[in-house]
Amino acid sequence: MKILSIDTASNICTVAILENQNCIKEITVNDAKNHSEKIMPVIEQVLTETNLTLKDINLIVCDKGPGSFTGIRIGVGTVLAFRDSLNIECVGISSLETLAYNTSNAKLVCSLIDAKNDNVYLGIFKLENNQYIQIENPDFKNINDTISILKQYTSPITFVGDGSIIHKNLLKQHFENSVFCDNNDLNSISLGIAGYNAYKNGKQTSIMPLYLRKSQAERALESKN
Repeated sequence: MKILSIDTASNICTVAILENQNCIKEITVNDAKNHSEKIMPVIEQVLTETNLTLKDINLIVCDKGPGSFTGIRIGVGTVLAFRDSLNIECVGISSLETLAYNTSNAKLVCSLIDAKNDNVYLGIFKLENNQYIQIENPDFKNINDTISILKQYTSPITFVGDGSIIHKNLLKQHFENSVFCDNNDLNSISLGIAGYNAYKNGKQTSIMPLYLRKSQAERALESKN
């Protein structure tokens, strides 16, 4: 199965082609302000460099968030256009689940994405049959509330994501046996692997954006009112 994986949920835009779970080619562009301009040329480039066309693609995977509101809309909109015009199977995977696949066979994973002001986007996953299963609904939490939630687990926790970097010292104080992942960036390879596992196992995965809190513009308007 050939997979086109597209991640635009962060400052980094990454696109990859995978054969099942093996990456054939990945291209990364670190330019958050120009995702809308870069995404199609990067997709064209990765297809050209792998001697493929969209007709050769069996599955498209996109990151549906949480993350950059603009970036998520660009990625999801692109994938929906491909689905509607070419009738290609598509799945949406959360940023938090994608990050879990950055780890190396960790049994219990906590994905944390920085949401500013000591807040994080939180996802907790356990490894079963070589795939990560969500055991807590994705949420938007203060880091102290997050720590309270995590204390119910007795197994060592592997932390991943930029939120784990920012709050590393605090997390270490509460979880002495914790492990911190070296790879904390969203990427289209981990996304593609997560999408392949979801599709292979018949998991229903909506492509609609996953917004765990209101946009900055909406929050500013509410504050003004």
